[in-house]
Amino acid sequence: MKLGIMQPYFFPYIGYFQLINAVDKFIIYDNIKYTKKGWINRNRFLQNGCDSIFTLPLKKGSEQLNIVERQISDDFNPIKLLSVFKGSYLKAPYYKEVSVLLEVIMRYEHDNLFHYLHNSISKICEYLEIDTEIMISSELDVDHSLVSSQRVLALCECVGATAYINPIGGVDLYDKSHFLNRGIELGFLETNPIHYPQFKDPFLSSLSIIDVLMFNSKGSINELLGEYQLK
Repeated sequence: MKLGIMQPYFFPYIGYFQLINAVDKFIIYDNIKYTKKGWINRNRFLQNGCDSIFTLPLKKGSEQLNIVERQISDDFNPIKLLSVFKGSYLKAPYYKEVSVLLEVIMRYEHDNLFHYLHNSISKICEYLEIDTEIMISSELDVDHSLVSSQRVLALCECVGATAYINPIGGVDLYDKSHFLNRGIELGFLETNPIHYPQFKDPFLSSLSIIDVLMFNSKGSINELLGEYQLK
């Protein structure tokens, strides 16, 4: 049984969904520290041919708080952000159906950051017909004080995983022999170069999944989900 584990992100890039699709079970961390300089509550999209940032604003809070302890700002206006996406993607080939999906996600009435992100990831998986079981880290019976590979191994053993797949960015963090000593095969997922038409602009890569959804049919996206190498 293959397992993937990641923290949640706000409309992450396609590699995130490639990982979910590549495994049998996927654990989303809710009980790890929120990192202000990361991409948990922001991402990149195409705006007037350029790479722009959209953000989910948060209430002020200590950087020592876990993701599940952070709250969305009262100033967050989902209608305004939907309008920004409309201005950028109205003429995209799949805007009509994707805008309906985005409205359902953005209007989710929950001010907890983790639950809002968990819902958005689940809804996109449902739209793309990704049937991987998604689990929440804090609901699993492990020692949550563990860190790094020890925490990953504990989660693998808790759910009965025989293989753990991590994004390629973690290749220097985990030792394959360390995992094999516990009976778990370790692999790294590297997304292949992906290109698709973005209006008539030069292609910008690694944007939010929103960009992929706007310019590609479900069938094409299902093909893109398989565009990776396991190392």
